[in-house]
Amino acid sequence: MHCRFCKTELKNEFIDLYNSPASNSFLTKEKLNMPETFYPLKVYTCPNCFLVQIDEYKKSGEIFDSEYVYFSSFSKSWLAHASRYCDMMEKRFGYDSNSLVVEIASNDGYLLQYFKEKNIPVLGIEPTANTAKAAEEKGITSVIDFFGVRLAKQLAEEGKKADLLLGNNVLAHVPDIVDFVSGLKILLKDNGVITFEFPHLVQLIDNIQFDTIYHEHFSYLSFYTVKKIFESAGIEMFDVEEIPTHGGSLRIFAKHKEDSSKNISENVEKLLQKELSKGINSLQYYNGFQQKAFDIKLAFLDFLITQKNNHKKVAAYGAAAKGNTLLNYCGIKNDLIDFVADANIHKQNKYLPASHIPVKDENYLKEQKPDYVIIFPWNLKDEIVQQLSYIRSWNGKFVVAIPSLQVID
Repeated sequence: MHCRFCKTELKNEFIDLYNSPASNSFLTKEKLNMPETFYPLKVYTCPNCFLVQIDEYKKSGEIFDSEYVYFSSFSKSWLAHASRYCDMMEKRFGYDSNSLVVEIASNDGYLLQYFKEKNIPVLGIEPTANTAKAAEEKGITSVIDFFGVRLAKQLAEEGKKADLLLGNNVLAHVPDIVDFVSGLKILLKDNGVITFEFPHLVQLIDNIQFDTIYHEHFSYLSFYTVKKIFESAGIEMFDVEEIPTHGGSLRIFAKHKEDSSKNISENVEKLLQKELSKGINSLQYYNGFQQKAFDIKLAFLDFLITQKNNHKKVAAYGAAAKGNTLLNYCGIKNDLIDFVADANIHKQNKYLPASHIPVKDENYLKEQKPDYVIIFPWNLKDEIVQQLSYIRSWNGKFVVAIPSLQVID
């Protein structure tokens, strides 16, 4: 295997989470007795550019298909984040009815709807037909396709170059990151702005967020490495923000290198130095992650076994991809966790891959009154604790496994 950016041979193993199904491969009842396909989930660190990455064991076209079940609009806090972003970008860059905002991986229109409300023209690019259909129902024109040089050239020839070209939580999902970033260069207007948000590798390592590793995420990104990748395509960073979403993310602002109309913020050098001081460009920084994940596994299994021995009822909330990574790495099945409740109707009445834990609606949780509710999407912990605060009426408690086991009364 070679680095997907600099082509250096990869030998330095970051973590091995062993074989598991794709994290969003939910099962219908009819499929429970059928064989499941498991793929390696082994991650490497490039010793040259320090891109942390898995191989493309499962092709992106197989993951992001018409049965894809992740719809962004089911999280109220994520919608609020998207709305604030649109307000900020309109105020900072003055987008109006003469602008074009293009979002890559626009999902169900969760973000572009807020630009549309401001009468700013929008275009979504989304490879999963079912989420794109939901966006179309909101009046958001969507191109159902994967983004790269080919599509960028096609849209540019159609006169659809972007004043703002954005993508949230998509950069990590791209198997050919060089082709993807090269496409950004083609589709961006001369004075246009690119923004991307992605989980920060530093947060993943420092807070042991190994459950954010799954087959959809081909790369795990630092500012140091993303800056190199963008620069290789003639795109320059002019600002960056650290934001709290997804356990700690970065929002980068980029432009054509030839565009002299935007000043380079001091934030760029500050964050770069912050990463370098941690050792982001040294293999030593990446060592020891496997053992830290194993310690979490042992603590989580010990908790579940103890509760079952005490005849306690254990359920979970949030059928998130990160939950499936945690469950499958720990080897947990539906004998230790009875069910998981989720607001997403596209996941309800299905079963988690490998563990076969049934997905129910929130009413089922109220009926069953579990003693413990494990929060899988820990990045939404505060939102979920508030939403499910009623479990305390039957002395129910919340549990979070990462970065360390925590029981919340």
